[in-house]
Amino acid sequence: MKTQVAIVGAGPAGLLLGHLLRAEGIACVVIERQSGEYVLSRIRAGVLEQGTVGLMERLGLDARMKVEGLPHGGFNLADGERLIRIDVAALTGQSVMVYGQTELTRDLMDAAPARGLEVIYQAGDVALHDVAGNAPFVTFARQGRDHRIDARIVVGCDGFHGPSRQAIPANVGRVFERVYPFGWLGILADVPPCNHELIYANHERGFALASMRSATRSRYYIDVPLTERIEDWSDDRVWDELAVRLGPDAAAQITRGPALEKSIAPLRSFVFEPMRHGSLLLCGDAAHIVPPTGAKGLNLAASDVHYAAQALVAFFRDGDADAVAGYSAKALARVWKSERFSWALTKLMHRFPEDGPFERRMQRAELDYIASSEAAQRSIAENYVGLPL
Repeated sequence: MKTQVAIVGAGPAGLLLGHLLRAEGIACVVIERQSGEYVLSRIRAGVLEQGTVGLMERLGLDARMKVEGLPHGGFNLADGERLIRIDVAALTGQSVMVYGQTELTRDLMDAAPARGLEVIYQAGDVALHDVAGNAPFVTFARQGRDHRIDARIVVGCDGFHGPSRQAIPANVGRVFERVYPFGWLGILADVPPCNHELIYANHERGFALASMRSATRSRYYIDVPLTERIEDWSDDRVWDELAVRLGPDAAAQITRGPALEKSIAPLRSFVFEPMRHGSLLLCGDAAHIVPPTGAKGLNLAASDVHYAAQALVAFFRDGDADAVAGYSAKALARVWKSERFSWALTKLMHRFPEDGPFERRMQRAELDYIASSEAAQRSIAENYVGLPL
C-alpha cells in the first residue's frame, strides 16, 4: 500500500490529524495496534480548550459536542477554607468545553468512513523504517499476514509507549523529564457533580479535584503516594477522603455512588526534542506528557496536530519543505508553555514529600495573591482556556 502520510495511532490525535488531512485532499492511512472498542474504553481528559473545539467546528464534527458538552466560563481553586473562582469568561472572553475524550474520539471515529479516512485496527508489531530519508515505510502484522505501507511522511500519534519515538536515534533526541512522587486516584461514577464548575483543592491531607463528564456523570481525583494499591481504596474510603479535602461546602453537595471505574495514574512531566526527524513527525503523548493538573494533555496533542496539518498541507500542496522542517520548533514553543502552566499548577496544589512549613506557607501566600489580584487571575485564565494556536 502507498499513501502520502502514514499516521501511527488512532487515538484522538491520530484521528483528528487524519480528518484534517483528508479535508485538504491529502491521502493518509491510520494504523492502530488496538481495536476500536479498546481505544474508546480508555478514560481520559474531559476539558477542551477553545482551540480544540475550533478544530472540531472546522471539520463540521461538533454537532454532538454542542448538544451534550458543558460550556464552562470558570473554575475554582480551594485552599480548605474558601473557593477562589477564576472567571475565565470575564477575564478572557472565552470558555472551555467539558466533553469527554472518549466522546470526541467516538465522533472522529464514526465520521471516518464517510470522509474517506482509512483506519486499520488491530495492527500488531508496528515498526517504522527509514524515517531519516525521503521514503519511510511502516510495517505491521494483521490477521496472520505481514503488511507494509510506503509513505512520504510518517506521523507518530501512538502515545508514550509507542514505536514512533523509538525510531529516532538516541544520539538525535533529548529527553526532559520530571517524575512526580504521587499519582492521581480517580473515581468515575454516574452521579451529578458537586459543583457546576471544576474545583482544584489544596488541603493539608493532599490534593483533590472535583470534575465531571456530563451533568449526570462525575469524575473525582485525590493524590496518593505511588506505593498505594487501588485494592485498598474502597468506594466509601474514596468518597470520605474527597469530602475532607474538597471542604465542607463541596462535601455537602457530593452525591455518592458506585464506581464505574477506579484507578491510580502516575504523574510526570516529559518532553522529547526534536518533534521531527527526517520524514517523521511526533504528535501528542509520543513527544510529551503533562500532569493532568490544568487539563492540557489532549489539548496539547490537538495543537500539535494543528501545526502538523498546516505543515503537511504546505508541503504536499505547495512543495514547501521548510514547513515540515519548522514543525518541531513551532510545536515545542507551545508545548513548553503548557508544560510550564501544568507544572506550576501542580506545584501550587499538591504537597510534595520534601516540602516543609516554608513551602506550605508559600502555597498559601500564592493562593492569597491569586485571590486578590485580577492580574494573577487573568494569567491563569489565559493559560487555562488555552494559548492561541
